[in-house]
Amino acid sequence: MVFTCQISLPGAVRSCCYMLLALIMSQAYAARPDRPNILLIYADDLGYADLGYYGSAYGNNFIETPHLDQLAKEGMKFNHAYASAPLCSPSRAALLTGKTPARLGFEFVTKYEKDSLTWEDKAWQNRFKDKALVAPPYTLNLPLEEVTLAEALQAEGYTTGIAGKWHVASHYQKYKGWHPQYGPAQQGFDWTAETFGSHPYGYEEGKISSTEDGEFPVDALTEQAINFLQKDHQQPFFLFVSHYYVHTPLDNTRKWLIEKYRRKAGKGITEDRIRYAAFVETLDHYVGKLLEALAAEGLAENTLVLFTSDNGGHPAFAYNRPFRGSKWNLYEGGIRVPLLARWPGVIEKQTTCEDPVVQYDFLPTFLEIANPAATLERPVDGISILPLLKGQNDATFENDRALIWHFPYYHPEGELFEAAEPKIGVEDGYVSQTYPQSSIRKGDYKLLYFYEEDRVELYNLINDPSEKKDLSVQKAGEAKALKEQLFAYLFEVNARFPRKITE
Repeated sequence: MVFTCQISLPGAVRSCCYMLLALIMSQAYAARPDRPNILLIYADDLGYADLGYYGSAYGNNFIETPHLDQLAKEGMKFNHAYASAPLCSPSRAALLTGKTPARLGFEFVTKYEKDSLTWEDKAWQNRFKDKALVAPPYTLNLPLEEVTLAEALQAEGYTTGIAGKWHVASHYQKYKGWHPQYGPAQQGFDWTAETFGSHPYGYEEGKISSTEDGEFPVDALTEQAINFLQKDHQQPFFLFVSHYYVHTPLDNTRKWLIEKYRRKAGKGITEDRIRYAAFVETLDHYVGKLLEALAAEGLAENTLVLFTSDNGGHPAFAYNRPFRGSKWNLYEGGIRVPLLARWPGVIEKQTTCEDPVVQYDFLPTFLEIANPAATLERPVDGISILPLLKGQNDATFENDRALIWHFPYYHPEGELFEAAEPKIGVEDGYVSQTYPQSSIRKGDYKLLYFYEEDRVELYNLINDPSEKKDLSVQKAGEAKALKEQLFAYLFEVNARFPRKITE
């Protein structure tokens, strides 16, 4: 059976087609035991070395994450896994669609509807009056015409659910509030739970308070996800548990946990890093509760569990080592993320994958798992990593596929830019100035292109994972070839580029 989708259909018509397909195909696929449930746990702003299982290899034994460490031991750890962007909204849009932010034209975080401006608006141009280039206007909503992985799995008979963060549509009524026209229910999710959980974003609702020693607050996001797991599932399911942890603001209600890390802290560990460690362990606790419920419901043996982060960690306190940079830029610290996968009977325990993968690979991977004969008649940038999960060699990965990133923006925005540090280092502890840039990785080499100066940097990530030695002059041929491949792709997908300021 082949599943196809025509992108020419209007969004509402396309959604109806998907619902009809899902109803027809659910009966055909309900009884197939080879189609696992899929549980995707998505952290927010988690640094590469924040988890014990990753950090211990680079001298970070500070943060304790026993449940995620156990998940790693029970499955596969990816050493070269990437987010699709160095910040939230474009990473999530790419994950949902299998397309790069460049192809989507969705490269920065979404804003409020009032922030909908165009290139021609003087108000937009004035934001860059002291810059050499004007960044593209904000994209606010993931178009309904885009086929999400939830819709693709719906059409293959899966029940789909999401709890937590959406953030690919303009804020509605409150910061990060789900938009009623562009929310998950309009993009293929049968079951939805909008909640901040126990994250500080929910404090204004008056639902979070300090806890007794050794206790964590009840997390509504996790509890809602557990409620979904406890339903009577007649069909396989896809559940997207989308956390707000460990995004700022940092928490101070778990005083007993903060004190634990304060006692543990050595010289040079800041108070923010102490509070952040408590934050990460809190996330680990909630992941543990979710995995415990999965097992209690008898679902663990036939569920593919993936855990990852939407981008690199905050530069002030996350552990992005050994990589240069952090959230907001395209050095490895901004886009290299932890990725753990467990699938009993398919993924071997305590295995490691060294092949580069990226989150826009998830849609084609999940679709192949749901139905190996399914196809998508539309351009996507991801490829299925199912062979890697099965421990198989695959020529696609052996032939050095190219991964693409596109961030045509300045960060921080506005007046904060000048207050930021001009240089970007390794765990330097401060927010740096990021200029419009794009990047490509192919094999061991990664090239960054900087638009203001028409300049490139080239690094060998195997020999120099911290991106300290620029090889663009020494290996000018390799740099030229990668730059040409990068821009061939960007022009092919009609990527939005920063422009010169016009009078």
